[in-house]
Amino acid sequence: MEVASSERFKGSHRRRMKDKIAELGITAGGIMVLVALILIFVYLLYVVAPTFRGASIEARAEMAPMGGGETIKLGLDEANTWAYRFSTDGEAEFYSLEGEAPQRIALGVPEGHVVTSDALSQPASATAALGLDNGQVLVAMAQFDISYPNDIRTIVPGLKYPLGEALIDLDPDNEAITALAFERNEEATTFVWAGEDDARMTLTRLAAEVDFLTDEVTWVREDVVLPRLSASIDELLITPDQRQLFVLADNQISVWNIRNAGAAAEVQRIEASEPGAKITDIALLAGASSLLVANDNGVISQWFTVNGPEGRQFARIRDFDHGAPVTALSTEYFRKTFAVGDSLGGMAMYYTTSQKALLSTRFDGESLHNAAFSPRSNGLVLQTGQTIRVFDVDNPHPEVSFSALWQKVWYEGYPEPAHVWQSTSGSDDFEAKLGLMPLAFGTLKAALYAMLFAVPLAIAGAIYTAYFMSPKVRGFVKPTVEIMEALPTVILGFLAGLWLAPLVEANLPGILLLLLALPLTMLAAALGWHALPDRIKNSHWGDYRELLLVPLLLLVGWAVMASSPYLELYLMGGDARGFVTNTLGITFDQRNALVVGLAMGFAVIPTIFSIAEDAVFSVPRHLVNGSLALGATQWQTLTRVVLLTASPGIFSAVMMGFGRAVGETMIVLMATGNTPLMEWNIFQGMRTLAANIAVEMPESAIDSTHYRVLFLTAFVLFIFTFIFNTLAEFIRQRLREKYSTL
Repeated sequence: MEVASSERFKGSHRRRMKDKIAELGITAGGIMVLVALILIFVYLLYVVAPTFRGASIEARAEMAPMGGGETIKLGLDEANTWAYRFSTDGEAEFYSLEGEAPQRIALGVPEGHVVTSDALSQPASATAALGLDNGQVLVAMAQFDISYPNDIRTIVPGLKYPLGEALIDLDPDNEAITALAFERNEEATTFVWAGEDDARMTLTRLAAEVDFLTDEVTWVREDVVLPRLSASIDELLITPDQRQLFVLADNQISVWNIRNAGAAAEVQRIEASEPGAKITDIALLAGASSLLVANDNGVISQWFTVNGPEGRQFARIRDFDHGAPVTALSTEYFRKTFAVGDSLGGMAMYYTTSQKALLSTRFDGESLHNAAFSPRSNGLVLQTGQTIRVFDVDNPHPEVSFSALWQKVWYEGYPEPAHVWQSTSGSDDFEAKLGLMPLAFGTLKAALYAMLFAVPLAIAGAIYTAYFMSPKVRGFVKPTVEIMEALPTVILGFLAGLWLAPLVEANLPGILLLLLALPLTMLAAALGWHALPDRIKNSHWGDYRELLLVPLLLLVGWAVMASSPYLELYLMGGDARGFVTNTLGITFDQRNALVVGLAMGFAVIPTIFSIAEDAVFSVPRHLVNGSLALGATQWQTLTRVVLLTASPGIFSAVMMGFGRAVGETMIVLMATGNTPLMEWNIFQGMRTLAANIAVEMPESAIDSTHYRVLFLTAFVLFIFTFIFNTLAEFIRQRLREKYSTL
């Protein structure tokens, strides 16, 4: 007796030890999972957070101009080692930022003559044109020769004359050029200038013609007289493609089409001034699609062309309120950032697409009247009073703001504000479109169409398998469905994109009819079985009645698909896709939401089925038997007892399936077409958050804005699933508490 008691004590002690070890192991595992989730959250936040920082500047150097005269042009070399200044006294001044001696080089203005006007090309060209009092024009640009003697980088500043050192005679009467605009490329150079004649402007175009025998370039000149709209012209601008001219005069901006010099004509007048204010400066953004207009009340407006009743016309898109009279505008070479200087010595930086105020600072109170970015946008040189200041600029992610990510944005060339994701382009001055709404919408669309297909099949199948199916059939049906979950989704995506999508397109009437015919066939078969004699239903055939349905469904499916060409011929004129597109007015893409719903629904069904079937099967038998004993039918017992008791588990199954659909990557990557559209159309594709990461992450530069926004999409997906799962768990617990007393 004592031995037996001792053995029972030892066995009980071992069980307690095992239970304790299991408890500690499960607790440690749970804590590790929680820590892993927190670390993922922190890492994503660490990568994403710098995206929302503004710009910053750090003072690098200050110097006084070496010569007199007003500043025509400021600039920096690409390596930010030299700053330079062109002045109206005909000199180029170079200031070393690395301790070398400054240099002064004559621009080449003839002795005895003075600069009476000037014009700057777009920043990427870095060229200045100087109009002289004798009707000539001088075109020059700063040049920096890089060499490596003794493996030491040496940068030597100098001048380059892209049109040759000889001056160009613009005015045949040798009168002073009082207003000047200038742009050039390899094929043509265009000047628009005005002299002392108040009645006209002149467009001078030098077109390059290449002799196909000698390859010699000959410049052919064309002069066209344009009507002068005002005696006082404040500013002239030409777009880099030399197709448009902007004339600022009398507080109005006149837009000219100068693509064909001989047919140049005014096409629009822009009333861009603020009420009671005066336009102080105009500038073109990178790409020259947008015009910036600054006023002396501190408001800067952005304009670009949109379609209207009279064709493409410039329209006011957005405003920036600087808060002080604007005296200078400067734009980056390749992005939509611009700097603003004011009469109070303040400077600010803005980004148009994101409508983001990047930086605001103030100097010693002197008016800021010149500013220029470096070619890489990591430097800024500006002049306040008689001081030239050079700054290092840190502005890595100006494109990102809450409004740019989640709200409609009016992009250049678009007819209206829109949600757009287009992260890359072949153009250097591309306006990044980083709206996340199309991706979030596509994620929900793919998940909802998949759930629309999967939930009825999975839940109904789970209920029937757990409650009505015979144990013999259930014994191999349940494992068969569950093993479907082991099928790699890349295989499903491959089949969906290369087999199912063409099949759906070629047999669209049959596929649509199949979605209706198969459920009706099952209902008809159930009614037919119910009408059979009891001796048949209670025989051994009754245990396998579900399997008898399989050949019937295969037969109906074959018949429907075989009839698809005839249905297409008689109902859709022989072209189902053309009927949907042209007659119904619905866009049809081969890889669309219908294909994704079928393929991803097939992938989600095992998850929902397995959890829901376990929940229904686990309902205590005494509840079922008690209900039946009280006279309830099987259907009444199912709907009023079993489903209520199993509802927490069924709800969990649906939520698990939805979470699987939201995070699915390979199927939507291969079967949707990856078009970031915001359309509920079942015949159009979409792009999801997960698929977008998979597509674009390999091509993104590390630490670039694109790279960090992709991490932001992962962060959004993480937060979305976390919130949704938390809410689902809360609802599941409430259901469990409510029906636990049954």
